[in-house]
Amino acid sequence: MAVDKNMPILIVDDYKTMLRIIRNLLKQLGFDNVEEATDGTAALQKLRESEFKLVISDWNMEPMTGIELLREVRADENMKKLPFIMVTAESKTENVVIAKEAGVSNYIVKPAIPSLCRLARE
Repeated sequence: MAVDKNMPILIVDDYKTMLRIIRNLLKQLGFDNVEEATDGTAALQKLRESEFKLVISDWNMEPMTGIELLREVRADENMKKLPFIMVTAESKTENVVIAKEAGVSNYIVKPAIPSLCRLARE
């Protein structure tokens, strides 16, 4: 299956360094059509204004968390099938279960991100 490297991707994290790391990783993989939001509220506004093909979001943000954003996305008829990846430091089983029940497409624990960046450069 061919992947559209120009698909619009929204990354959401309140930590600017994490936004930069994920953006750079996506760029190394050939994805340049990337927008950013620093919390769930800003992300939801962008999602309602533009069509994205993928969301990569942190869990722990204020005022709207990543899990709240995920629930809003899944409740919206226009976005409910949008692929949504949760990237978080929360590796507790209960959090993974909560995310799966909310409809997350995939769940990645943050320490894996720097490792993925190193692998992508090799």
